[in-house]
Amino acid sequence: HEREHDREISELVTKHEEEMEKLRAELNKKQQHLLDELRQQMAAAHKAEIELAQLQSQTLHSLELEALRLSLNNMHTSQLELTQSNLRKEKETALVELREMLNDKRAQEVAILQSRHQLEWEKIKEQCLKEKEDL
Repeated sequence: HEREHDREISELVTKHEEEMEKLRAELNKKQQHLLDELRQQMAAAHKAEIELAQLQSQTLHSLELEALRLSLNNMHTSQLELTQSNLRKEKETALVELREMLNDKRAQEVAILQSRHQLEWEKIKEQCLKEKEDL
């Protein structure tokens, strides 16, 4: 009876160890499966973070480019306005100089005409006096 009891205990212990081994194997399998899932989730999260960082970097780069474009556009506009202003001033200066030159030329022509007029007047006056004397 005692041997039978020892044999049953031995069988139970063996059966228990087999079940424990089976449970360990199942537990290891489940752990491995969970670890694989966790790795996949972490890889997906890491990939999403990298994509988000790249998107933010591209967005920031795009914003910086847009800011530079606007800045260049403003500088170009300012330069054009300055150039227009300088050209307008140069044009006004040239017009003033031309007007002065024309006024000087006109004054010279008027003086010459007055001189000729005076000379002709004197000639006519002399002719008149001569004709009067002759008469």
